[in-house]
Amino acid sequence: MESSTPAQPVKSKPPSYIRNSAILLVIMAIYLVLDQWKWWTSREDYSFGFIVPFFVGYVLYERWYSISAFLFRREWNGSPAPSVPKRSAPFTRILVFCAWCTAFAGLGLFFLGGFLQALANNPLLPGGQALAYGFGATCLSLAFIGAGWAPTDTEDTIGARQRFLFTGLFVFPALIWILSLPLLNFAESRVSLFLLEWVTVVVFNVFDILGIPLERRGNVLILAKGSVGVEDACSGIRSLTACLFAGSFLAAVFLKQWWKKILLVVFAMIFAFLMNIVRSLFLTAWANAYGSESIAGTVHDVTGYAVLGFTCVGLLLLLPLFNFRINLEASLSAEEDEEGFDPQGDEKSR
Repeated sequence: MESSTPAQPVKSKPPSYIRNSAILLVIMAIYLVLDQWKWWTSREDYSFGFIVPFFVGYVLYERWYSISAFLFRREWNGSPAPSVPKRSAPFTRILVFCAWCTAFAGLGLFFLGGFLQALANNPLLPGGQALAYGFGATCLSLAFIGAGWAPTDTEDTIGARQRFLFTGLFVFPALIWILSLPLLNFAESRVSLFLLEWVTVVVFNVFDILGIPLERRGNVLILAKGSVGVEDACSGIRSLTACLFAGSFLAAVFLKQWWKKILLVVFAMIFAFLMNIVRSLFLTAWANAYGSESIAGTVHDVTGYAVLGFTCVGLLLLLPLFNFRINLEASLSAEEDEEGFDPQGDEKSR
């Protein structure tokens, strides 16, 4: 067991390795942006990547008070951060060792990605993925390590729980770059085929129930006025990535508890899937009424953006429910005041 005591406020600045780690991460982030720029410009479905650096900056700005209070004053939520003697924290030391290993592995993966990109005339997707995952591993590991610099003297350190809480402040800035980059081809094809199968089945069964004649041949629906390939209506993987980004940002900014953050991201995936089915139903119905050529161009693109828009609206409507709290004690007190009785049942003087 690790016994903890409040650390005394720190008057000195953090050691130089924390500042050097911050500089290193900024340089890595800049290189990451330059590497992913090609995908943001060449693939329309990943054009949301242009706003990722600004959203990362906003999240860090919004959390800067908590970060600076912990690093410079050893405070967490306005109270002194608990410290533990190093000799009584063997589990924390094991975690720190693992964090150092992960940090070096992340740096190695990042430099490997940079080496692959330097060898190619154009940025390669595997190299970009290595850069994104390497940056995420390095950032979170250095945050975990840097959270434990001695708050009072060399005999004390910060326990594992407080380190995890501090590292949690950097989860979004560290990992969101993975979403702003396309999946590897084999992974994207498998996810796309899975979504295509479900979308095709649902659309076919809905039209069959409504009595609209159509025939299914794989992922192609044969209608009275032509055929519609579900690929033309998109499998939903493009909107899924953008909706995941939107859900992750909203969860990072507006929610505190981790289970709520994870649940909102899950809802983002569910909403994206359901809205894409609605989109496919609409496009198929449009093709059935006006011909299969009519869904190309504006109709196709507008419905694609509508999926992201309606998903964001749905997530925004969920936020008040996630942040809704019932203060039972305050409610009972208010009822007692209205009735004019105290908790013991004695009538109050008016």
